[in-house]
Amino acid sequence: MDILAIAASLLLLVLLISRWHFNPFIAFLITSIVAGVLLGVPMAEIPRSLEKGIGDMLGSIVVIVCIGAMFGKLIADSGAAQAISQWLMGCFGNKYLIWALMLTGFVVGIPLFYNVGFVLLVPLVFSVAYQTRLSAVYLGIPLLAALSVTHGFLPPSPAPTALVAQFGADIGKTLVYGLIIALPTSIIAGPLFASRLKNITCSPLATFTPKVMPAEELPGKFNSFITSLLPVLLIAAASALPAQQLTGSTWGQAVLLITNPMVLMLLSLVIASYTLALARGVSMQALMATYASAIKDIAIILLIIAGAGALKQIFVDSGVSLQIAAYLEGVALNPLLLGWFVALVIRVCLGSATVAGLTAAGIVAPLVLANPAINPDLMVLAIGAGSLMCSHVNDSGFWMYKEYFNLSLADTFKSWTAMETIVGVAGLVGVLLLDLMV
Repeated sequence: MDILAIAASLLLLVLLISRWHFNPFIAFLITSIVAGVLLGVPMAEIPRSLEKGIGDMLGSIVVIVCIGAMFGKLIADSGAAQAISQWLMGCFGNKYLIWALMLTGFVVGIPLFYNVGFVLLVPLVFSVAYQTRLSAVYLGIPLLAALSVTHGFLPPSPAPTALVAQFGADIGKTLVYGLIIALPTSIIAGPLFASRLKNITCSPLATFTPKVMPAEELPGKFNSFITSLLPVLLIAAASALPAQQLTGSTWGQAVLLITNPMVLMLLSLVIASYTLALARGVSMQALMATYASAIKDIAIILLIIAGAGALKQIFVDSGVSLQIAAYLEGVALNPLLLGWFVALVIRVCLGSATVAGLTAAGIVAPLVLANPAINPDLMVLAIGAGSLMCSHVNDSGFWMYKEYFNLSLADTFKSWTAMETIVGVAGLVGVLLLDLMV
């Protein structure tokens, strides 16, 4: 009976978002309350469960996500992203433009949220297409594939960061494993797949002409690269430190403090604030205005994450999470493949990769926490891959791509949907291969 209640709750969530167009945060709250009633949670306790779920979820990631948003906004507004892309295209030349664009999406996509990276970099694609007379689809897919991969696989992006918290994974290891999988996945779904799209012609809308900063206003290339990658470099370095050997001294305690992901992100932001803003004459007031704008941009993402935490807590407090774990343990399927598949189903139904990943995590988490043999870092990546699969008409990214590139529905499916599906499949293959090695 409880399994039927869960199915009914998830169906309600799907209908609220996809059929009746509710805001996902409101849809999560309504679904959480209905699920609590159906699963027998005392009605007076349901609000407390919602508060605990929201607090637990946001408490572990809100600082990382908010600082990450500020960091990415600074990378975009300072011209660092433009400097990186121009330098890469200059190095690769016209013959290897799609590889330069893929690397641009990969490097710039790490600190930027997906929608910000899309709006920032797609005009660059149109500019290159105009100059070279090549198809904008052929040039754009490698860049967008890399943006999608970093969004789905790599902390400090919101969804992977939230999944790390849900599974009790190690953010450093998840980042390292994610990088190992992300680059070949970007190559397969980007340049290799794009070579089949040269015949798709499009006329990008004039509205999206690029706004290019003058060269003299851009930060230096070294400054742009190092600062943009600083969070990744610091988190990866911190994951390599032997934490057990640092606990016995004041110096060791200080190192543990500095290598905490939240503190590392704050340190990265402080350094970037100086190198990309204050040292280049930007006032503190203007810098703080940039950061305030960044928080507005990601408020809805935080609310979606909070709503997913509320639904997860209802599952926990009702005791149904233990039933889910017991049921999933009896399924004759690799747990990583199972997590990927659950995320895929929700992605197809709901459209949002973030919602799909967080909802799937709430379903699969009891299995991961109950079985030490399941690698939580790889489960984060498996669910991330599943959440990117089969983007279609209920996904806002699908329509952004279609309208920016001014394509027919058929060509959007042939290029965008196929690219996202390749990302999901290649990501899963990478996860399963890593599972054999680690």
